[in-house]
Amino acid sequence: MKNKFTIPLFAFIVLVLTWVYFLINPSYQKSIKAKYYYETSSYKEAYKLASEAFAIDIYNRMASTIMAQSKTSLKYVDYINDAKKYMKQIDEIAKHETLTDADKAKMRLICQVMIDSYVKLAPSVITDIDLVDEASTYYYNFEKLLDKVTK
Repeated sequence: MKNKFTIPLFAFIVLVLTWVYFLINPSYQKSIKAKYYYETSSYKEAYKLASEAFAIDIYNRMASTIMAQSKTSLKYVDYINDAKKYMKQIDEIAKHETLTDADKAKMRLICQVMIDSYVKLAPSVITDIDLVDEASTYYYNFEKLLDKVTK
């Protein structure tokens, strides 16, 4: 009868001590904040905090994971920002009454750069699906545009 309560009590105490360690350890505190920032799409802040947490404790897998995921998400954000900027440039070129060969060449070059940049992106299971979808939309738009300009 005594053993019936001792083992669960011991397990409970171990869980509580583990949780307390997790909450008071500065590395894990920063990891928790980094996770919050990652989930709110503040990838730069998440990366910064996760890097700090990892520097404190290199065995902190949570910090390592958030750091890697933030870096991946930042690549997607950069791709999307570049795509928006280049689409504006292409729109300005397309406003001309006639497209010169130089205009077409510039559009082809932009499309090829953005297509090649997209191929280098590598999402993971926990990369924000909205980022991946938006980047793929731009990728397909650049592919269509390249096809039209090449003809």
